[in-house]
Amino acid sequence: MMALYQSNAIAQSSVREIDSPAGASSGEPNLFTAPDGRVFLSWIEAVANGGHALRFAIRESGKWSSPRSVIESGNLLANWADFPSLTMTADGSLVTHWLVKAPADRHAYDINIARSTDGGKTWSKPFTPHRDNTATEHGFVSMLPLRGARVGALWIDGRQFAKAASNNGHDGHGPSTNEMTLRWAAIDKTGEFSEEAVLDARVCDCCQTSAALTSEGPAVVYRDRSTEEVRDISIIRLVKGRWTEPRSIHADGWTIEGCPVNGPSIAADGKRVAVSWFTAAKASQRVNVAFSADAGASFGQPVQVDEGSPVGRVQVQLLGDGSALVCWLERTAKGGEIKVRRVRPDGSRDQALTVAVAGVARATGFPRMTRAGEEIIFAWTDASSPSHVRLASLSLRDK
Repeated sequence: MMALYQSNAIAQSSVREIDSPAGASSGEPNLFTAPDGRVFLSWIEAVANGGHALRFAIRESGKWSSPRSVIESGNLLANWADFPSLTMTADGSLVTHWLVKAPADRHAYDINIARSTDGGKTWSKPFTPHRDNTATEHGFVSMLPLRGARVGALWIDGRQFAKAASNNGHDGHGPSTNEMTLRWAAIDKTGEFSEEAVLDARVCDCCQTSAALTSEGPAVVYRDRSTEEVRDISIIRLVKGRWTEPRSIHADGWTIEGCPVNGPSIAADGKRVAVSWFTAAKASQRVNVAFSADAGASFGQPVQVDEGSPVGRVQVQLLGDGSALVCWLERTAKGGEIKVRRVRPDGSRDQALTVAVAGVARATGFPRMTRAGEEIIFAWTDASSPSHVRLASLSLRDK
């Protein structure tokens, strides 16, 4: 028997705010659901010595655990758009990433990845997936559990940017010839790297990446960057051990000279895939979602999700009936709202629901969501002083 949410609309009354385990001066939340249904929330929190801590908590049977700290450091980078993540490998290990400021350049930072085999009580010595030793930006990481204890890491890498800057006598933040690359590596439980690859040699500078595991292998989406400065969304898939060439999800034709800091989101279930993204092509701001029934090899026409004035900052989740929930930030007369809408592959849409009233400034960050059975958990940064990570729950059952 199909679950109730698979045939009925979801009511606004199904959204409720829930308690948050994060403390004062917290922000940059992220979420993921483990195979056993537990929900993991990670966030960054300011600490007394002027640095920051990466913390997480676990939701089980409707209750959050006490927060646990991964690391506290004066060099931990707290960035509204480029934030840590947490995932679980097939052997039950937790793997997390965070960003560390490089001392040589105020714009430069590096990726740290660490693993825990005891549920997050202790963590390995951090290792870095990039080994170029350049004082450039390395970030916007997406991680995927692979077979065994391995994890795949996808990131945007600035080593070519540094070479272009050196050749041009520039500080690394100017000429359009400077190029960020999209890179991938598989990492085993000892920190050894394999399958290192450059997936795209020219991508948008600072838009989030996203990755999902289909029945045919990993699929990654990102904001591409042509030589004519068209910055539409592309997908690359690992099929039978080989990465495909980048392929556009849809030819929006958004030409923009600078990075919009507004990356895409992908979700997958077997061969079913949904990708959501923001575009402002042709001076029309839109949040779109497109569906694939062949593991991302092809996509149908995009469906517009927003209500006419989107900021973007999207995330997508698939439901059991093949429909998708898309979360985004929408401007309103009083500021902004975090919205969510259910969309079906045939283009039909449910009414948009309001998750929370929120600002639209950078400090609000990127709302996150994850599905745990018949519940969707949302997380976002309340940018009031002091900032605070707030949470909401959406029941997928009719009331």
